[in-house]
Amino acid sequence: MPYKVKLESFEGPLDLLLFLIKKNEVDIYDIPISSITEQYLGYLEIIQLLDLEAASDFILMAATLMRIKAQMLLPRPVLEDETDEIDDPRTELVIRILEYKRFKDVAVNLGEKEEQAKELYPRGKFTFEDNDLEEELAQSSDVSLFDLVAAFKKLVEQRKKVTIHRIQDIHVTLDERVEFIKKRLTGKDKVSFKSLFNKNDDKMVWIVTFIAVLELIKQRFIRAVQPEAYGEISIIKING
Repeated sequence: MPYKVKLESFEGPLDLLLFLIKKNEVDIYDIPISSITEQYLGYLEIIQLLDLEAASDFILMAATLMRIKAQMLLPRPVLEDETDEIDDPRTELVIRILEYKRFKDVAVNLGEKEEQAKELYPRGKFTFEDNDLEEELAQSSDVSLFDLVAAFKKLVEQRKKVTIHRIQDIHVTLDERVEFIKKRLTGKDKVSFKSLFNKNDDKMVWIVTFIAVLELIKQRFIRAVQPEAYGEISIIKING
């Protein structure tokens, strides 16, 4: 598949784990490793479909999760001394996640300060003529890569199962799907994320369309926002 996605400013496997921990509202110090591993593997399937350049990092983390899961399924040894503690196989992973989260929080804080500086010195800042849209954006938050993957994963799972397989070439390019999204936004301020995926299109078209969304976000032509956590995603045009 020729559409390899470069993550660059996007997230990696530790971000996916943080996303799943937050989504499931679980204690980071007591991760339900079996459930989180199962969900992680579901996201990994989509990541591999997208042929992300950093997919090997996600696969390595999947192997780590499966190793920890296997260790936790082993019978616990009987301790002769009650003061002794059994090593938790999750400890090293939790330390890695917490350390990464600290760096991430600092980066977010610096980003917020940068945005505050832009408010003080607003040269080049764009405004929306549509007050309703401006208010909606104020109440929404930009989504992460994994919010988008979650929405895409849900759409893929809702597709009708194909029982008859036809061998055919799907001729679709990234440039074509980028233009498709731009045309969908012509004369509009926003469209819903799920409306970009026609149920009659081949899965390959869906994959390239999803990659086109990531590309346009990277180009700062669009933003992907959610009015509420894990709700419907809107694609907002911010340029041109």
